[in-house]
Formats: sequence, structure tokens, C-alpha cells
Amino acid sequence: MSDVWRADFLLPHEHPALPGHFPGQPRVPGVLLLEQVARALRAWRGVAMTGVIEAKFLAALQPGRTATIELHADGARVRFAIRQDAVLIARGLLDPAA
Repeated sequence: MSDVWRADFLLPHEHPALPGHFPGQPRVPGVLLLEQVARALRAWRGVAMTGVIEAKFLAALQPGRTATIELHADGARVRFAIRQDAVLIARGLLDPAA
């Protein structure tokens, strides 16, 4: 199993969680970004995310634009980064299920 994993994702403008975040200037909420990280972890390691140790949201992600999740093994934990092109959108540390 590789110690690094990458995957692209896109949340469409029509996603039901987007109305209200924010009218006229849509942004993907952080909880949806973490949901994508959890899905990526399950695809990479076949396990669920049991906790978020830390998460920093550094820039806004607009719906309808492709972003990349990168996961790195860090001992028993997993570090994540979400980027859109060269812009770091979010980063953090997760606890995966054993």
C-alpha cells in the first residue's frame, strides 16, 4: 500500500448543501470538503475516518471546479491537503479506523 494517495473531485453547482453558502458567491462548505476527504480515505485504505485531529481551511473552493485531495500516511494517522491548481484550500490531520 502506497504512503501517498491523490484523487480529484468536483462538487457541482446543483449540490443540495450549496444554497445559502453564499448567495451570489457560492462556496463549498468545509463539512463537504471533509466528507470528500473521508471518501478518499475509504477508497485508499478501505477504512472510515474516526476523527479529525486538526483542520485548517485556508481558501474558498467554488462549486463546479475540480480540486485534488492528497493523503499522506503519518504513523497511525493520515495528513490531508486539498488543492485547486496551486492554491491550498485546506489541510489537516485525521484518525483512520484501525
